Parts: sequence; structure tokens; C-alpha cells
Amino acid sequence: MRRIFSLVFFMLFLVNIYGCAAVIAGAAGTAGTAKWLSGKLTQQVNTSSEKSLEAVRTALKSFEFDITKETITEDIIQVKSNYTDGRTIWIDIRPTSTSSSQIDVRIGAMSDKDAAQKILDRILRYL
Repeated sequence: MRRIFSLVFFMLFLVNIYGCAAVIAGAAGTAGTAKWLSGKLTQQVNTSSEKSLEAVRTALKSFEFDITKETITEDIIQVKSNYTDGRTIWIDIRPTSTSSSQIDVRIGAMSDKDAAQKILDRILRYL
């Protein structure tokens, strides 16, 4: 019985250590890089939402993508366009402070990470 208890304790200890290491490694690996969350690419930037919007407009224009809809509220700026193959591009800009914002890029219903990364890279180039 003591051997089983020791084995269970040791296994729980290893799981706990592994989980902490994974959290620390994940936090270190995502600092300053885009994250893929819920089918969209997300990036924190140190620019206002207005400047981020201008970068989004310029990036889409450089790809020759027309903006089909633009919605601006206090909480979010949403920009829609169409990718070369007809899939919808959704770009959301959320102000996180007066001098920073979060940009989310999603392409199509099953979002294409590579295409979203190309668009996000172009947006970041114009910031």
C-alpha cells in the first residue's frame, strides 16, 4: 500500500513539474510574437488603434484587396475584405490602451494560418 501511495505521489509530482515547465516555456515563447488562437492570428502592437487601422488599410491595398466593410466602435474596429480565392478576410483591431492595440487576422471559415501570417506580416511592416 505504501508503495502504491509513493508511486501515485511521484506521478502527480512529475505532472505538476511538467505542467509548470510547459507554462513557463509557453509564456517565454509567445512574448512579442503572434499567437494562433481560436482560428485567428493575434498580435499585440505598440501603436494606437487608429495607426493600426491605417496599417491594415495600406497592407490590404498593397495586396490589391478591396475593403468590403469597415466598422468602427469604441471597443473594436472591424475590417472585412476578400482573399484572392474568394475567402473572407476578417481583421479586428482592439485598443488595449491609448498607445497599444491587438490585431486579429482570420481568413475563411476554417482560417488559413499561413495566409493570415502573410497579411499580418504586411500589416506590421506598415506600422
